[in-house]
Amino acid sequence: MMGKYGRVIQGWAVLRGYRRAWLAGDLVAGVTVAAYLVPQVMAYATIAGLPPVTGLWAAFPALIVYALLGSSRSLSMGPEATTALMTLVAIKPLAAGHPVQYAKLASTLALLTGLMALVAWLLRLGFFADLLSRPVLVGYMAGVALIMIGDQLQRATGVPVRGQVFFAQIGSFARGLSQVKPAVLALSLSIVAFLLLLRWRWPRLPGPLLAALLATALVAALHPGGVSVVGPVPARLPTIGLPTLDPGVLRELLLPAFTVLIVGFNDDVVTARSFADRDETIVANRELLALGIANAGASLVHGFPVSSSGTRTAIAITAGRKTQAYSLATATSVVVVLLVARPLLSRFPTAALAGIVIFAALHLIDVEAFQRLLAFRRTELGIAVAAGLGVLAFDILYGVLVAIALSVADLMVRVARPHDAIQGIVPGLAGMHDVDDYPEAQTIPGLVVYRYDAPLFFANAEDFRRRALAAADREPTLRWFVLNVEANVEVDFTALEAMEALREDITGRGATFALARVKQDLLARLQAFGLAGKIGPDLLFPTLPTAVQAYQDRTKDLPAANQGP
Repeated sequence: MMGKYGRVIQGWAVLRGYRRAWLAGDLVAGVTVAAYLVPQVMAYATIAGLPPVTGLWAAFPALIVYALLGSSRSLSMGPEATTALMTLVAIKPLAAGHPVQYAKLASTLALLTGLMALVAWLLRLGFFADLLSRPVLVGYMAGVALIMIGDQLQRATGVPVRGQVFFAQIGSFARGLSQVKPAVLALSLSIVAFLLLLRWRWPRLPGPLLAALLATALVAALHPGGVSVVGPVPARLPTIGLPTLDPGVLRELLLPAFTVLIVGFNDDVVTARSFADRDETIVANRELLALGIANAGASLVHGFPVSSSGTRTAIAITAGRKTQAYSLATATSVVVVLLVARPLLSRFPTAALAGIVIFAALHLIDVEAFQRLLAFRRTELGIAVAAGLGVLAFDILYGVLVAIALSVADLMVRVARPHDAIQGIVPGLAGMHDVDDYPEAQTIPGLVVYRYDAPLFFANAEDFRRRALAAADREPTLRWFVLNVEANVEVDFTALEAMEALREDITGRGATFALARVKQDLLARLQAFGLAGKIGPDLLFPTLPTAVQAYQDRTKDLPAANQGP
């Protein structure tokens, strides 16, 4: 019966065909990732405003679900800094300081995120993975990193910090600098420095675990003043159950859940593709399914939204993972920690957790990417900076919408005013080419071959018509105007109206209007609009050579004087 569902439950096929030779690698990778994950996800739970143990609860179903449903052999799913911070921003204003209500809202947000992901999977909306452009993503992640650091200032320094947005928090922190607790600041900075040193010199070591253990031992031995600890950890696994759904709360959380999904899914697919083996295919829609059920699972155990971790994924690969079974080993390790390591977890200093969060935030700021954007194109750098400022100015939820709007606007600007070309023949070079690229290119007298290098739609329809007419005006003895539609793979109604207006203008001059390189999809649109019949089937050419040959055959008997110089 499992064969029927094998294409959905991909991990089942791997487990059924599992080889003993893979076991050692997957066990070592699983335990190594767990050593990194435990203190990390506890820190991420504090970002979300929840008890640290909640991070472990949320990690357990995510690890199991992805091992069965994900399309990547390496991806580590579970709590992540960005979605944790988005959880805080979304539910803190709604919880009104009530811990029980806060936990319920976090669980509800995870459930809504999961349900939206499943709907997107059913509708095959995997293209959402490409919704955020690289410059926008670079700027957005930098903005998120700064917000994470701002949110940890109080835990890392002991200075009371007020305010809900980044700039207010920074102002509050600056006014309270005289209240810094030296022991707290020294501990958090030492953790950040220690983790940076490990990443530089010994990247394979489980830095967060070592940092947490050392900080715990140090605080237990020295009892420094003002350093608080995590406190009691529940002596049980989480209870199972969905949150009670209040229609009013659901309405308030719909937009946050959508933005969490966009960011989490984009991060998931980008991470999976970045670490994929050469023989791997990352299926975006399958990632939607895994992400949806993982978030629903996090809601069942009263967790918060989950995504993927690039750091833990890299550690799994470095530790020698063979299959996604390593995630099952990680999940088992998490359960063991919850059952037997509670006394140790309760003594973790919160300043050390803040240091781990700040270290993770620094990792999100891709300085090299900003440098490459500056070298490539300043407008791309401007988009990245604007995305980062949007996150800081409008908070992380609306910052996502600003980032998406910037991506779409950037695309619209590029496609609305694309490159175009009059094409000619270059001696010794096959085909027809842009006359601006090849000064030696020769146009054929009486013939204009014009190419507009973008899909045609409402935003560029008038620009297309204007520039095409300008190209026609450059030929004083115009006989034929051939529109090379090889780049016009998509058209809308407005664009076809512009093409029809162009045809009428050309034919009104007594010239012939023809199309070349007409693909079947475009031909179907031309026929549905009625333009194919007006142009005529004998003037719709599959290639440029056939169009040029038709022009030469049909004009060879015209007086030479009418064929231009």
